[in-house]
Amino acid sequence: MKLTPRYADAFSFARELHENQVRKGTEIPYLAHLMAVSAIVLEHGGSEDEAIAALLHDAVEDQGGHDTLVEIVRRFGETVGMIVDGCTDTDVVPKPPWRERKERYVAHVKKTPRAVRLVSAADKLHNARSILTDYRTQGDALWSRFSGGKDGSLWYYRALTTAYADAAGDPTPAALLRELDRVVTELETLSRKS
Repeated sequence: MKLTPRYADAFSFARELHENQVRKGTEIPYLAHLMAVSAIVLEHGGSEDEAIAALLHDAVEDQGGHDTLVEIVRRFGETVGMIVDGCTDTDVVPKPPWRERKERYVAHVKKTPRAVRLVSAADKLHNARSILTDYRTQGDALWSRFSGGKDGSLWYYRALTTAYADAAGDPTPAALLRELDRVVTELETLSRKS
């Protein structure tokens, strides 16, 4: 598949939206995460719309709420907007309590279209890989970055892995699910040893 100028426009828009944001507890530009999620989507057979949504999947939640979603739909179309909206766990400020929000999101992904699950699972895979990498050097101190702490974060990633696998309809790509399960299992195993 050849990516069109729409993808380049989405990349520029994502850079503009997230230019002052870094990954939690690091100095890594947030754009690196968005690029990685988009790459995972493409590696698992995603369409250009899905790859664009991957670049913009956190825009509504982190960079402007509903108004940002309206702009995404205007610039990139209803399909991209639907995927981004489906990947957003809240656009409310302040955000609802962490556990309540995450439980709702886990229940939500079981009922979403495959395109939403693809982008969401790619996001969680990249996050889990990053957590695992940092855990190897920082140990349990890493969990202080996350609102759910160690137990909540491990619960969330396992619950999502199960939800993607149990979703009705067109399945989430099997290779993506296997990789997510492998990374989450390794993180669980290492965390139990500490």
